[in-house]
Amino acid sequence: QVRLVESGGGLVQPGGSLRLSCAASGSIFKFNAMGWYRHTPGKQRELVATITSLVSGGITNYADSVKGRFTISRDDAESTVYLQMNNLKPEDTAVYYCNYFPARGVWGQGTQVTVSS
Repeated sequence: QVRLVESGGGLVQPGGSLRLSCAASGSIFKFNAMGWYRHTPGKQRELVATITSLVSGGITNYADSVKGRFTISRDDAESTVYLQMNNLKPEDTAVYYCNYFPARGVWGQGTQVTVSS
C-alpha cells in the first residue's frame, strides 16, 4: 500500500509563497506521473498540476488558475514531489493533496494552505 504524506502548508499573506512537499512510500514512485490537487469545502477536488515520470521527460502541466505562479517538480531519489507556490491569492486557499495522475488509491491527509491578510 503506497502512502502519501503532504507537508508545508500554512498561513500566508496574499502575494506570499509556500513550498509543499509530498513524500511517497513504495518503489513504483519514479515510474508514475504525479499530481497536486486541492479541495475547498463545497467544491469538487481540483487538479492543480501534474508531472510525468522523468523517464517520460518530466513534462509538467498546470491548471489555468495557477499557471505562471506554481511550479511542480519531483525528486525520484527521495520519492518526493514538490509544489512551489508563488504570488499566492486568497482563492488558492484549500487543502492540498498529492496523488498519482490519474489519481488512485488512498488519499493522504493533505496540507492546509490559507491565504489571507
